[in-house]
Amino acid sequence: MGRVIAITNQKGGVGKTTTAINLSACLAEAEQRVLLIDFDPQGNATSGVASALEKPKEGDIYDLICGNAEAEDCIYKDVVPGLDVIGADMDLSGVEAEFQELPDMDERLKKAIEGLKDSYDYIFIDCPPSISVLTVNALTASESVIIPIQCEYYALEGLNQVIKVIKLVQRRMNPSIYVEGVLFTMYDQRTRLSEQVVESVRKSLNEPIFETMIPRNVRLAEAPSYGEPINIYDPSSRGAESYRMLAAELMDREGRDF
Repeated sequence: MGRVIAITNQKGGVGKTTTAINLSACLAEAEQRVLLIDFDPQGNATSGVASALEKPKEGDIYDLICGNAEAEDCIYKDVVPGLDVIGADMDLSGVEAEFQELPDMDERLKKAIEGLKDSYDYIFIDCPPSISVLTVNALTASESVIIPIQCEYYALEGLNQVIKVIKLVQRRMNPSIYVEGVLFTMYDQRTRLSEQVVESVRKSLNEPIFETMIPRNVRLAEAPSYGEPINIYDPSSRGAESYRMLAAELMDREGRDF
């Protein structure tokens, strides 16, 4: 049965969607069956693989969680070999108001994807950069969480807020959820600031941290505008190699006790 992993941080611009797209694609490259769910109304994970999308599907993640479409009507198959995608658009932003009176409002995503787990090794959920009913749905549906943080001065402050929300969901809705790992992004080994942020987080955080760090990389920043994962856009770039290393590290964690 596939593992469901949310990728979240309430701060924007930390490499959340970049990680969702490229980790998914690199796991698919490693012959894993992967589903990427765009759960952000901005639809950036959808546009980030747009070059491989066929004509519009009958539905997207909004239609799936609202019960207006079946999963097979929403899934783009083999966006790259081994990677399927369920897209999103601005319709998703209306979910909070629409679900407000429903008794299962925090479990809609969990119920919608339950039947998909046997078809995949990994299911990644790209969350919105906010704490909302969408984020709570994603955390309720997930086994674990990857938290990308940018190597900047306020990284630790935002990280602590995310972990508080995860622990709240753990107490109230999903007792088995855990932090898969904190992922440092936009790391620049030439600057003292990046080193200080990494050192500060390692000292103060009682959660797993990925050994792999994602560097600042021009090709990685360019890839979304071409609608391609980095391992397709520039397979030999530092960005592509870093996400391959992250994929290998994640696969190596299977069965380990943290």
